[in-house]
Amino acid sequence: MTTSSTSSTGSASSTDLGAVEVGQTLPERTLPITRAMLVAYAGASLDRNPIHWDERFATGVGLPDVIAHGMLTMGSAVQVVVDWCGDAGRVVEYSTKFVAPVVVPHDTGAEVVLGGVVKKVEDGRATVEISATCEGKKVLGRALAVVRL
Repeated sequence: MTTSSTSSTGSASSTDLGAVEVGQTLPERTLPITRAMLVAYAGASLDRNPIHWDERFATGVGLPDVIAHGMLTMGSAVQVVVDWCGDAGRVVEYSTKFVAPVVVPHDTGAEVVLGGVVKKVEDGRATVEISATCEGKKVLGRALAVVRL
């Protein structure tokens, strides 16, 4: 996956995990989501629900348009934390609530703005609250990742 501000190639982070403090912000990034991404994700995840790729079906069941897979959004959001801490193995807990769909119009796609802030540092762990918005609207709520420092 490519983002606009940071590569998600799994390269080591420059974050000094020993100096993490409450209130520290993680680098923000914008994730572009296209219909082609949704089709590829559907194949990889085996979630071929037509609400993720068929506009006629999606609108027929009351959605405004095709929507991104929730797990695609969730996985992309935690990548902000992984890149910040430098190792996916340091993420020991992750949870969220889906609060709004990411609508993906055919012509323009969608952009999800991702970020995070350290909310707690205790017992060698940091709790990061992840933010994920699309068109200014929150799409994930109570998104928390716990990182072993």
